[in-house]
Amino acid sequence: MSIAYLSLTLVTIAINGGMAIADFARAKFVLANSAEVNFPATWIPLAGAAKAGGALGLLLGLLGARPLGIAAAVGLILYFTAALVVHVRARVFHNIAFPAMYFAFAVASLAFALMR
Repeated sequence: MSIAYLSLTLVTIAINGGMAIADFARAKFVLANSAEVNFPATWIPLAGAAKAGGALGLLLGLLGARPLGIAAAVGLILYFTAALVVHVRARVFHNIAFPAMYFAFAVASLAFALMR
């Protein structure tokens, strides 16, 4: 396993795990952003579960369950694709860099997982 793959995937795990915690805690910035893009507040725990599941799947992929890690990366890519679409549809561009960054980390994690 390369240092780049390990490092990048650990960062992807950390940022998604951190955002899942913020979703579960219903952090003010999560509620504000959700309202701004018209994402129902009742769906925030589901979004947190998706991010937590993706982070856990990536971790299990690092620990040897490669197909699960690949599936988790694909799931995160799909999730953040949807987040980007929601931002564009709501015309909220001032913070679109955040879902774009999470998307990019998920894509990179998938690319590294497929190369090993």
